[in-house]
Amino acid sequence: MDAKSRPVCNLAVDGEQENSENFSQVESLNRSVDEIFIEVDQLEQKLNEVEQFYLNEKHPNAPKSGFSTKDKEREKFLANFVKRQQKAARREIDAARRKQELLCQFENIFFKITQQKWAAPFMQPVDVVGLGLHDYYEVIEKPMDFSTIKSKMEARDDTGYKNVREICADVRLVFKNAMKYNDEKDDVHVMAKSLLDKFETKWLQLLPKVDEDEKLRKEEESEMQLDMQLSQEIAHAKMARELTFELDKVDAHLDELKEMALQNCRKMSTEEKKRLGSAITRLPPEDINKALEIISQNNPTFQAIGETVEVDIDAQRGHFVEVEVLCEGHVASPDEELAK
Repeated sequence: MDAKSRPVCNLAVDGEQENSENFSQVESLNRSVDEIFIEVDQLEQKLNEVEQFYLNEKHPNAPKSGFSTKDKEREKFLANFVKRQQKAARREIDAARRKQELLCQFENIFFKITQQKWAAPFMQPVDVVGLGLHDYYEVIEKPMDFSTIKSKMEARDDTGYKNVREICADVRLVFKNAMKYNDEKDDVHVMAKSLLDKFETKWLQLLPKVDEDEKLRKEEESEMQLDMQLSQEIAHAKMARELTFELDKVDAHLDELKEMALQNCRKMSTEEKKRLGSAITRLPPEDINKALEIISQNNPTFQAIGETVEVDIDAQRGHFVEVEVLCEGHVASPDEELAK
């Protein structure tokens, strides 16, 4: 196997090449390479974010919306994105309006119950100390009264009720506490049972509207979840496109730097060529085949046919560095060559 001359990529300038101009070029190359490493690190972080998003989307434990997210629906979503945003705003307004209407209707029920002649014992918290009810907190886990309910209904922060079902549960609790603590024949027990029956009758009249509101809320939540999911997909798809563009720019920049680096390479001496050529012939069969494969991949005109193969090292330029790595340990020193 004959070896012709090739460039050795050695950016450290030596001999008569060691001048300020070449040194400046090398420093510039080093800075450019450092900048590319920083840029690649940043791109890698963005790429990891995109990959993690799609991994989570396919994860079996990931939250699922009530709607299918097939390609056809994605296309439909993209085509009507602005309309869906407007629809989402209207959904929030409609949900708030329905909630307010239900609260107003429940307040009317609550007012009628509290105006009953037997409602007095339930208007304020039970005076446990004044009435000497020493075992009250042992029997009743969660005390409740109408004044507490009213205050919570009027609250405009997180301490308020989220929906009318929560208010309904507390109204029932007022009466059930009284019935639990007092004997069936006790007046308070009788009054609580009577008021609870009246409350349940009125609640049943409101219940269909409550059920309808809850059904609409579930549908709206599914719509919102789908909108959010597809919006994230759009954002990450855009990020993926931008990453592809940025990575292409990095590849182009690397090609430019490679050309600049090759221009700063020195030529192999005749002796170095001979030693490398000799080293190639001493490679194990599997490494020789690998070396020929590397050369073929980077030089389409190269053909490894026949028992004797000629390799034009100059034609390989920077790609031949991979072959040189294979030859490490097989290159003879000048003294070893003379000894032959």
